[in-house]
Amino acid sequence: MTRGATDADLPAGAARDTLARIVAVRASRLGTGHNGHVSDEQTLYEAVGGMPFFRRLVDAFYVRVETDPILRPMYPPDELEGARERLTLFLGQYWGGPDTYSQRRGHPMLRRRHMPFPIDEAARNQWVTHMGAAVDQLAPPEAVARALRDYFQMAADAMVNQPD
Repeated sequence: MTRGATDADLPAGAARDTLARIVAVRASRLGTGHNGHVSDEQTLYEAVGGMPFFRRLVDAFYVRVETDPILRPMYPPDELEGARERLTLFLGQYWGGPDTYSQRRGHPMLRRRHMPFPIDEAARNQWVTHMGAAVDQLAPPEAVARALRDYFQMAADAMVNQPD
């Protein structure tokens, strides 16, 4: 799949089934050792062209984080590159790619890993805004964009650990 492709560029019938496959892959990825395939169908990871898509997505996200007055202070000065790499590997694994993230860091434990950082609704909203802009910039097929946005909303909601 090329950058800027649309649902119409997917194989016949695939667009309507993309979300169902994505949900099945997402449900199978954490803790089961599943290889990211649902029957003979493509995973989202495969549909977007693999890790290069997630690298571009994360790069587009962190360009925005670097100048964000709410999010940037959460990262130690020398930690943005490490954060980029971890997020890239996590997203690739989550969407059906290699389990490199888990091999290096163990189970994702997202909420636990984010507890040291004060995440309120404002930080959550900024994170979702920047990640949504990164998705827009890459312009994946609508079904893929929708799945990514749904996941990012759910994950961001779960990371909030401070009252307003």
